[in-house]
This record gives sequence, C-alpha cells and structure tokens, in this order.
Amino acid sequence: MKQSLLQEKYPIYVLEVEKSETPYRDLDEVIGYLKARIDAHKVAVFIADFDHLAHTRSLAEGEIGPGIIAARNIVFCFGIKLPKPEMLSVRPRSIGVAEYVDKFVVSFLEAPMPVANEAMETWVLGIAGK
Repeated sequence: MKQSLLQEKYPIYVLEVEKSETPYRDLDEVIGYLKARIDAHKVAVFIADFDHLAHTRSLAEGEIGPGIIAARNIVFCFGIKLPKPEMLSVRPRSIGVAEYVDKFVVSFLEAPMPVANEAMETWVLGIAGK
C-alpha cells in the first residue's frame, strides 16, 4: 500500500490489487467484503454504497479515466466522539474502489483518528489477502 499526497494536499492511501492476487472477481464482491468488515467492527457504521461511475456518466461534463469499468465508494463512520461541530467536516469516511479489467485500485483519505486508519488499512490489505 502506498501513502501519498493527492493534488499536493490530501493524504491518501492507495493499493493496487491484481485480480489474480485476490479471491474477489468483481467490484460487487470487493464492496461486499468491505461492508462485512464495517458491519463486524464494534464502532464503524455503514452509511451508503455510492456508484461514482454511474453518477459521472450521468453528467454531460463527466469524465472517466481510461480503463475504469466500475467505481464505487463505500461510506461509513467511526465517530466515537463529537467534541466540537468542526469534527463533522472530517466525517464520514469512505473507501473508493475502481475496477479495471485486470485489477482493483482501492483508496482512502487518511483519517485524523489512528484507530480508523488502522482499521481501513487492515480491511484494504485484506482484499489482497495480506
């Protein structure tokens, strides 16, 4: 898994998983795996499954990168505390999964809570059986 800055300001984690390296055959199976991890977590709560590709395709000005055949975000929250209203700006969390013919690209924005980052890293690495 790589950690980098997207557009020089967003700390993200990205994992590319060849389909030959994972038991998951398509995006539905990957999202199902992630939803099961969220549902099993003692704090995390599932919010939504957003079809980003369908949304982008529906826009006259929508652009989709070459080779992307499916793209969804699974949205959830780890909110253990709400000490001030500004915390809402960094919640909820999401993991994005793009499917290509031969691989999945999984990414998420670094959370300000180490426990959330650890869980998301573990879930994402689990896609590759790591």
